[in-house]
Amino acid sequence: MKRKRPNILVTGTPGTGKTTMSTALAESTQFRHINVGDLVKDKNLHDGWDDQLHCFILNEDLVCDELEDVMEEGGNIVDHHGCDFFPERWFDCVVVLQTDNTVLYDRLSNRGYNETKLSNNVECEIFQVILEEAKESYPEDRVVALKSDTIEDMSRNITTLTDWVRNWHSA
Repeated sequence: MKRKRPNILVTGTPGTGKTTMSTALAESTQFRHINVGDLVKDKNLHDGWDDQLHCFILNEDLVCDELEDVMEEGGNIVDHHGCDFFPERWFDCVVVLQTDNTVLYDRLSNRGYNETKLSNNVECEIFQVILEEAKESYPEDRVVALKSDTIEDMSRNITTLTDWVRNWHSA
C-alpha cells in the first residue's frame, strides 16, 4: 500500500533546533509530530538510564515496533538525534539540521549540559557525524542538510519543507 502523505525525519546533533522546527513544520503541514525522546519516556521504550550522559538508553526495537503502524499511514514528522536504526522505507525525506559550533555550544550550555555531554555534542557537529550517518542509512537523494543557526534559517527551512510536502507524490 502506498502512503498518501510522506514521512519526514528531522535529525541532527542535540541543540540544532529539531523539536522547535518539527513543531512548527507539523503546524504548517498538519502532520503528526513524533518526538522520539518524549515517546521513549512516555511509553518506557528504554533499557534504563545512562548516568554519564544523563539520558535514557533507547531500546531501538521497542521504538520501531511502537511506530510501525503510524509510519505506514504517512504524514509524520519524526524528530530524533539518531537516524540509523529506523527502517529506510519509513522516510521520504531525511533532514539533517546543522548549527555553527559557537551557536551550538551556547544553546547546550543554556540547557545545563555537563562538560562531557557538551564536548561530545559539539565534536559530533564538527565531524558531521549525523550527516554521515544519514547518508550511510538512506538514499542520497532523500538526505538534505539545512543550516539552523537563526530564526531566519528556521523560517526558510519550514517554508522549503512545507513546499516539498505540497509537491510530494508517492512513487
